[in-house]
Amino acid sequence: MKKSIENIYKKISLYCSYQERSHKEVILKLSKNNLTKNETDKIITKLITENFLNETRYAIGYARGKFRIKKWGRIKIINKLKQQNISPWNINKAISEIDSDEYSEAFDLLFEKLNLRYKHLKNSYRKKKIFSVLYSKGWEYELIINSINNKFKKYN
Repeated sequence: MKKSIENIYKKISLYCSYQERSHKEVILKLSKNNLTKNETDKIITKLITENFLNETRYAIGYARGKFRIKKWGRIKIINKLKQQNISPWNINKAISEIDSDEYSEAFDLLFEKLNLRYKHLKNSYRKKKIFSVLYSKGWEYELIINSINNKFKKYN
């Protein structure tokens, strides 16, 4: 027996008001209620209309949070947003909200932190380790390579 659509809507609106959600997350949550596509679409439409669900707001908040808290680079943020089926326009909007100066400063601080963490390693291993960590966090290849080359220039 199906729960009433109104009860499902109330629960899902609370789910959306707790934190920003992507459409994909909400659809996945709704799929557990055995709703028809039409019923799911009605709930999604109502959530959007009543501003519980907003893809642009989600993308901007996601990008800002992952950058500031987890120190992710643009590439990883973009890839994760694509996995949530966020539109290219909203991805670009979210990425453009990250201040370039703040981005550079965060990269430099993270680079120095890693350089200190791995200072016990030989330079060749330290370079590889720093590169590996920064690349896995989604920082741009050219940015990492240029920083490594500049930092270790005096050691070569």
